[in-house]
Amino acid sequence: MNQPEFLNVGQVRTRHVTQGEGEPVVLLHGIGRSLEDWADTVPAFAAHHRVYALDLIGFGLTDKPDVPYTLPGLARFVRHYLDAVGETRPVHLVGNSMGGAVAQQFAAMYPQQVRKLVLVNSAGFGREVTFVLRLLAVPKLGEWLMAPNPRNSARAVQGLFHDSRFATAERRRHAQLLARQPNRARSYLSVARFLGGWRGVHPHWREALTRQVAERKLATLIIWGDRDKILPAKHLEHARRVYPHARSHLFPQTGHMPQIERAGEFNALVLKFLGE
Repeated sequence: MNQPEFLNVGQVRTRHVTQGEGEPVVLLHGIGRSLEDWADTVPAFAAHHRVYALDLIGFGLTDKPDVPYTLPGLARFVRHYLDAVGETRPVHLVGNSMGGAVAQQFAAMYPQQVRKLVLVNSAGFGREVTFVLRLLAVPKLGEWLMAPNPRNSARAVQGLFHDSRFATAERRRHAQLLARQPNRARSYLSVARFLGGWRGVHPHWREALTRQVAERKLATLIIWGDRDKILPAKHLEHARRVYPHARSHLFPQTGHMPQIERAGEFNALVLKFLGE
């Protein structure tokens, strides 16, 4: 993957990677994560596509201004980012976890700007979510849980994968680097509390968003790992119901990030879909 660089998206200093030529693909990470989650994806996709991977506003090493963090706000930021890099063509959107919800929101708001959707263990298809994310909804407790702590960072990384070998020392160090970023807790909690509460992921945005996106009938591929500890694989069944036109694939013995645990198979599957 190329070395990340910074550019200004409006007043927001934004970290991103661009690589390759061809139809544009935008890669969107999950809550509390960064573009490094696509390190195995970018080079493979860049052999066929112009690839954009970015740290969303409020996450990674991108600025974290004191603004409301909502799905529409994150989708608008992606649109402003594409304007900043001069990309005017319709894009393929690939989103993992929260990034999948952002991709769906973008498709609802800017349908003419989307060619295909790839939703990877995506938020938006069920109430159930890992216990820790539900705890973040509790006032004061959420703020306390967000205090940088190497043990918590390591535990969070381990929870992403079924195969613990992928919870490498490098990934744990990077998670701790992200945890120490100024104002990270504010943006993280703002998004987490928009998306869900103590009882799980809020139904109001899920139902409205999937209904809007279903009306677009965009070419869609839904991918899940059957051992996801963050968003359970049973959400895939609901995703198939709300998007009956979509294709789907369930990776066995795989956690929340198939793009890492099943990188080769994931890349081949998605590239085939995008190329059709």
